[in-house]
Amino acid sequence: MNVEIVLRFIGGILAGTTIFQVLTNYADLSRFTSFEIWMVYGACSLSFLLGYIMIPYLTTRPFFWLRYRIFHASASDVLAGGIGLTFGLLSGALISVPLSFLPSEYGRVLPLLATGVLAYFGIMTMLLHKQGILAVAGFGNRGGSRSAAPAEGSGGRRLLLDTSTIIDGRIADIARTGFLGGILVIPRFVLEEVQHIADSADAMRRNRGRRALEVLNTLQKDSTCPVEISDVDDTSAIGVDNKLVRIAQTLRCSIITNDYNLNHVAQLQGIEVLNVNLLANAVRSVILQGEDIAIRLIQEGKEPTQGVGYLDDGTMIVVENGRPFVGQTVEVTVTKVLQTAAGRMIFARAKAPPRRPDEEDSERSPFEGEVSGRPDPAAPFQPEPFIPNPRGTRPVR
Repeated sequence: MNVEIVLRFIGGILAGTTIFQVLTNYADLSRFTSFEIWMVYGACSLSFLLGYIMIPYLTTRPFFWLRYRIFHASASDVLAGGIGLTFGLLSGALISVPLSFLPSEYGRVLPLLATGVLAYFGIMTMLLHKQGILAVAGFGNRGGSRSAAPAEGSGGRRLLLDTSTIIDGRIADIARTGFLGGILVIPRFVLEEVQHIADSADAMRRNRGRRALEVLNTLQKDSTCPVEISDVDDTSAIGVDNKLVRIAQTLRCSIITNDYNLNHVAQLQGIEVLNVNLLANAVRSVILQGEDIAIRLIQEGKEPTQGVGYLDDGTMIVVENGRPFVGQTVEVTVTKVLQTAAGRMIFARAKAPPRRPDEEDSERSPFEGEVSGRPDPAAPFQPEPFIPNPRGTRPVR
């Protein structure tokens, strides 16, 4: 039989017995009528039912929840919670001395209540502000010059890093700028996956894994956000993506990822997702239709007359009538801007290049003053030179 069912029956019996004892202490059941006796039995049955329903929420559910949180908590969380509990109990012991002198029941109940409340606040204070407290104590800047101010200002916000984000590498530059607010949490199973990729036999995967390890090292040293390697894990989930989703639901934190499938699965379950690709699209320069820009064409397009170039942010520009200008920087006019989920594409048309002065001179007629082979009426009259006749006859004009 399940332990919870046994506890339910025990709780129900205790609740019904308690109500029966209370009624017998304050009333004489021998003087009750049959209707009143049935009312007593009804009250005991109702107490049994309430105890059967409520006892798991008072015993097993808090116990298993506390065990789960302790099992999945990181070493730093356990240490911070222990320190907070110690300070809370000491504060409760100090305040219990004057409270114990209160009359009647207050002198016995209030010291216990005050000790429990102070112990709870001591644990929560250390867990929420452990980064700032460790930084003030001189233990929060190992491995770099990280400041604990972002963690304090973010209110303990946690951001789970996915493997794809670490391999991508742009998260290091984003964290260095200070736009991320909170604590970057890297679960140990994500770190193990990155290490497995770095040890792969395939050269491409091995290089990507080693680059991801360098990104983690950069985050530890140069990031303005605190970086925490956490031991939190969910053994019931299969796969890194499922574990990240379960942990994000448990800890109520966000996930930073570039994975398309993980992005949609997490959003369907109500988890906040920060996508680096969406951030890159949001900070791209705005280009409007009809705007003139200078672009270097580096390759030919699919169509016979097209040329292709790229902006500094990686946006592809397809230029009509741009094939003759491949390998050159040409001024183009934007004709269409398409924004899709995969990115942005710009269509443009090459502007006609200006004519050089030597080209204009070469296109002019060699006979200045003539138009279409006829003499210009506005040109001044010039007499033809005199040529003597060698035979002594009249001159020829």
